[in-house]
Amino acid sequence: MATPRVSVIGLGAMGLPMASHLTAEFPVTAFDVAAQQRARAAEQGATPAASPAEAAADADVVLLALRDQQQVDEALFGAQGAASTLRSGAVVVLTSTVGPQAARATAARLTDQRFVDAPVSGGPARAGTGDLLIVVGADDEALAIARPVLERLASTVTVIGPNPGDGQALKAINQLLAGVHIAAAAEAVALARGIGLDPGVVIEALSQGAASSFMLADRGPRMLEAYGDGAEVRSRLDIFVKDMGIVGELARDAHVPTPLAAAAHQLYLIGEKAGLSAADDSTIVTVLSPKD
Repeated sequence: MATPRVSVIGLGAMGLPMASHLTAEFPVTAFDVAAQQRARAAEQGATPAASPAEAAADADVVLLALRDQQQVDEALFGAQGAASTLRSGAVVVLTSTVGPQAARATAARLTDQRFVDAPVSGGPARAGTGDLLIVVGADDEALAIARPVLERLASTVTVIGPNPGDGQALKAINQLLAGVHIAAAAEAVALARGIGLDPGVVIEALSQGAASSFMLADRGPRMLEAYGDGAEVRSRLDIFVKDMGIVGELARDAHVPTPLAAAAHQLYLIGEKAGLSAADDSTIVTVLSPKD
């Protein structure tokens, strides 16, 4: 097909850099509830829209980059939802982490459009350079239309299966590991502080050895910032409240024990109760070792 026209709905930490990166190859129309984010997208070459319906009206591919299923439902099926203007045969690409059941339910409501379950991983910086990991559940026809957009955004596109929910299932396992690794890194930094070691030296040293992980190397320095002026918000803490909840639901349905994931989920819930929902997830360390 000719170059697909792309709509990006949701211009937050992930949606804005994805939209910006897509503008180099595709005509992009973008919507967010925040006017400031629409203006920022326009500065990057996207055409701002006043509603999801307007954003999707001429699109071949509608990419949803939203926080949770409630936002997905509103963006697609609300009063000014994209589904009201989506043309027959258009493809909706869900990049959000909402869980397999929610993805299947969304696909079922799109009776005249195609659906690609494509949750993303990698963070805002990699979203802006096209270096994301995308795991996909989609049939061949839908994937063929969406693939140029996905490959622009990702260094790795892994097709898990043909059905909505297949991508969500693997993303949940990704989040299990990521959530546990952040919690483990926070415990290590908290213990270092508690016994009088310099956490910065500890992070730098351990990042070179067998105890290293992506989350220790990435979140560790941000945990140190949390004790100073505060870490820049790159991934909100309440995202892991949601995602570890999805992990727990899947594990219970499958009768698979996941005690480490459950413990990490409880830690994020404690952080949420402490008022850290909108803070960077690295600030969870301050729950274990409060600021002086």
